[in-house]
Amino acid sequence: MRSASETGKHVALETNGALARLTLTHPPLNVIGVQMMDELLEALHRLEQQREISAVILSGGERAFSAGVDVAIHTPDKVQIMLQKFHGVILALAKCSKITIAEVHRVCLGGGAELAMVCDMVFTTDKSKWGFPEILLGCYPPVACAALAALVGQKRAADLIFTGRGFSGEEAAQWGLANEANPEAELPQALQATLDYLLKLSPAALAVAKKAFYAWDSFHLDKGLARAEKIYLKDLMQTEDVKEGITAWTEKRKPVWKGK
Repeated sequence: MRSASETGKHVALETNGALARLTLTHPPLNVIGVQMMDELLEALHRLEQQREISAVILSGGERAFSAGVDVAIHTPDKVQIMLQKFHGVILALAKCSKITIAEVHRVCLGGGAELAMVCDMVFTTDKSKWGFPEILLGCYPPVACAALAALVGQKRAADLIFTGRGFSGEEAAQWGLANEANPEAELPQALQATLDYLLKLSPAALAVAKKAFYAWDSFHLDKGLARAEKIYLKDLMQTEDVKEGITAWTEKRKPVWKGK
């Protein structure tokens, strides 16, 4: 069984036979910056060329999955390249021919939750802290706007996106955002039970089955994400409130909304 490992500044890639693991390595909360996006995209492209790989685990380690995309790169001068790079990672992950599995411990917020939700399967600890809190900064989560309703239903998605409230890993599983929620100590065994099934199967058959499974959804994600991104740049970034939200966050104060 062939194994290999490669570590970038913010992403570690390990392969062992038919299994690969991508681990976010930007402690303490795996905040996603441009370099992590570049490393994730490169790793996904590399894995796509390895036909013997059946499954890819995306993890942030046991301390945190990810607290989301760095707020500092939501500013007008950086936001367009940030969206292009992050959505490039999202689409590469969604279109990956391998079975992708998010392993979520503790914090899973914003862009981190969006990374997890586009994986084929999600295993989370029951007490993990999930959420899409972008609205609290005067922003919105484009990936969640495009795809969350398909997972949890329109009304639930509206609640989570428009309020920005947090929820537990147990609730994520109850609502269809995760396959299972387990106590911390039991999560590895639960994940391994699914891997025991997947790794016995044909990587080629799994890849083709996945392509067929998402035949309609992938079309929806492409179009929906492009539209959500366009609205973000053309409408949201022209408001005074988004600038106030980001500034207030950097100054560690409550925002003063003007409604314009």
